[in-house]
Amino acid sequence: MPKMKTKSAAKKRFRVRPGGTVKRGQAFKRHILTKKTTKNKRQLRGAVSVHETNMASMAQMLPGRGI
Repeated sequence: MPKMKTKSAAKKRFRVRPGGTVKRGQAFKRHILTKKTTKNKRQLRGAVSVHETNMASMAQMLPGRGI
């Protein structure tokens, strides 16, 4: 069997935490920030976890990471 490869895009965007959850960055924070409210931009700070309904696709994109 050939080796299972990690998706390069997923490798750059996600990190697997020790508990098995996946950390991701927030969307909608890169550009066109002038029309977004200060409250909205403040709430987009920091990293969040990937929702459990998307963990099956994360496990396919990141094989061998203990997801």
